[in-house]
Amino acid sequence: MAAHSVSPSLNRLLFAVKYAAPPSRCSVHSKTQYSTVCQPHEKTFDKILIANRGEIACRVIKTCKKMGIKTVAVHSDVDSSAVHVKMADEAICVGPAPTNKSYLNMDAIMNAIRTTGAQAVHPGYGFLSENKEFAKRLNAEGVTFIGPDTHAIQAMGDKIESKLIAKAAKVNTIPGFDGVVKTADEAVQIAQDIGYPVMIKASAGGGGKGMRIAWNEEETREGFRFSSQEAASSFGDDRLLIEKYIDNPRHIEIQVLADKHGNALWLNERECSIQRRNQKVVEEAPSTFLDGETRRAMGEQAVQLAKAVQYSSAGTVEFLVDSGKNFYFLEMNTRLQVEHPITECITGLDLVEQMIRVAKGYHLHLKQEDIPINGWAIESRVYAEDPYKSFGLPSIGRLSQYQEPLNLSKVRVDSGIQEGSDISIYYDPMISKLVTYGASRAEALSRMEEALDNYVIRGVTHNIPLLREIISHPRFISGDISTNFLPEVYPDGFKGHQLDANQRRELLASAAALHVSAQLRSQNVHGPLRVASVPVQSNHWELCVELGNERHQLEIKKTGTTYKVEVDGGQVEVCSSWNLASPLLPLTINGTECMMQCVSRDASGVIVLQFMGTLFRVRVLSRLASQLNSHMPEKVPEDTSSILRSPMPGTVVAVSVKPGDTVAEGQEICVIEAMKMQNSLAAAKQAKVKSVHCKSGETVGEGDLLVELE
Repeated sequence: MAAHSVSPSLNRLLFAVKYAAPPSRCSVHSKTQYSTVCQPHEKTFDKILIANRGEIACRVIKTCKKMGIKTVAVHSDVDSSAVHVKMADEAICVGPAPTNKSYLNMDAIMNAIRTTGAQAVHPGYGFLSENKEFAKRLNAEGVTFIGPDTHAIQAMGDKIESKLIAKAAKVNTIPGFDGVVKTADEAVQIAQDIGYPVMIKASAGGGGKGMRIAWNEEETREGFRFSSQEAASSFGDDRLLIEKYIDNPRHIEIQVLADKHGNALWLNERECSIQRRNQKVVEEAPSTFLDGETRRAMGEQAVQLAKAVQYSSAGTVEFLVDSGKNFYFLEMNTRLQVEHPITECITGLDLVEQMIRVAKGYHLHLKQEDIPINGWAIESRVYAEDPYKSFGLPSIGRLSQYQEPLNLSKVRVDSGIQEGSDISIYYDPMISKLVTYGASRAEALSRMEEALDNYVIRGVTHNIPLLREIISHPRFISGDISTNFLPEVYPDGFKGHQLDANQRRELLASAAALHVSAQLRSQNVHGPLRVASVPVQSNHWELCVELGNERHQLEIKKTGTTYKVEVDGGQVEVCSSWNLASPLLPLTINGTECMMQCVSRDASGVIVLQFMGTLFRVRVLSRLASQLNSHMPEKVPEDTSSILRSPMPGTVVAVSVKPGDTVAEGQEICVIEAMKMQNSLAAAKQAKVKSVHCKSGETVGEGDLLVELE
């Protein structure tokens, strides 16, 4: 293990300017009766080590800076230039890229604690945050674990034990089998006894890993196999349990905060129903669904459970809520949640600060009646994912251009990356948590639309198109949501924003105006090689714009910064003072302001625009060029029914076929694991296997050829 100490430098000072803003800046409320700033007389810790990476490590460091606490970052060798490393006062390398050799390497992290003299450790979420052995080792060396004690971690970390404790604490629980399911046959029998549908889940699970829904015997057997494999891979524990699956549920969680003196509070709820593969995508606080009575009942039961395990620190009790507002205990996360910023926004509390105070032994300085619901907050999880593949399969790459929408009012971005950062196969593909706040839900949603439109991400595929569609969908706006939202709204998968006739005209007109503007600008640059396709002496042009298989004839006239475009029998007025060097294109279209992004332009007239979150590829040509282009041969698309390519970068876990085998349509061919999630890849038709180009344990990239069929 290589270890080094990084002292403050000019680079760190530059980072301090960018990241010095307090994390709860979007949630400051003038009418709150308490301060979120720590009391000057409260002595906490001189130095804290953050046993994590990325945005959550940066988040903890921000609060530590506010409290005057020095910080130590740990990192793998590939993270040596990461943002959290530059933000911290010291940094220690704890091993190579694989998590089991770095961020899960307890020996290396304990050595880093000894080397730096850190008095406490904040684990963030994931990695070692709910590892009772890690907490025990810290306690044995006199180092404070900023989280609950090992008893609470163990009791709530095991889904079977936690359900029994919840029952004893008179917390509503889901009907199911409380023991460990050992075989697929036993799983089938239990599922039949409970009644389909059932949820098969990892006992030690979390984050949606090791979870499968089964509606029949075949799906139960398949779910048992995949859930146990994912559980073993993610948690080193393949034990499973089975419980009744509640159809059309809402996932609503209660934030709790407790000290070491028996005091506990509930900090209202977060609605987390928008999910894909049991992982949250969009969250909000409060929920549109709960009334005051239900909120209070859920909060009181959450506190009952926290007190039953003598919980101290911030934690979250998750519930499933049915259409009748009946709620059932799901699990308790004994750590800081990913979505904690929206609770901070509506309460004015800094939860990391509270965790540090509690860990030092202070009493909570708040009472239940002091906890407000001020306004509304929305969080969108921005991932390096392809939303067109199963609502989000991981994408890797380098951020060639990156610009957060921090110039907008009441917008918070929790991130741990910067322009030039790599999104790698080794870690979670989250880019950031984008949070908007408003006095009302409508205001928060409007700000989220604006923030997503102003968020510039280049170099990786990202899920902004999906996020933009979710928060503007009529069902979401009305609050008619459940954990089935995505498959119900997009039963055939996500296809991006579908343009109506007016939006299509606006897009075509904007592309044509941008093309003309770029051509006119090129003629201001002198030189024989600058040949423009638009005559400079004219202010009137006839163009053809291609969008998919459509060809549209346009006429465009320019007066000053205004372009009047005749397209598809209507007129569109586009007004903009173009800055063609910027990826952001603020426009006024028919009197309405909007934001587009120019992702790319090339000499052949192809322009890729991000409009309403979705990328659209248009090609703008002169009428003559369009006529000539129609004679060009078209590329024959690849026959994808005879080949199997990897839909994402990952590791081959299993290959189920060999050359010469005959496979049926839908039969599993191989299993790819990415970010500890396993994905079964199946044959598109009945055929004989011609060749196999991968083997178990091999790393593959997106689009790599895996298997060929005859």
